[in-house]
Amino acid sequence: MTDSAPADSSSPAAQSSPPTTSATTNEVPAFGWSSYAERINGRFAMVGILVIVAIELWSGSTVIHWLHLG
Repeated sequence: MTDSAPADSSSPAAQSSPPTTSATTNEVPAFGWSSYAERINGRFAMVGILVIVAIELWSGSTVIHWLHLG
């Protein structure tokens, strides 16, 4: 018996090209100086700062001490 139901257009297999916009905005991701790139850079910076603070709290030593700057 064959399945005659139409293919679901929302399934991952039905999508042949990558999305043209970001998941969080309608802006197209681009390289260079764009607000999308700045948003991603800001998010990475926030994660980096949180990691540094967490390591400082865990080790009891500051980042200045790690880098032998003081």
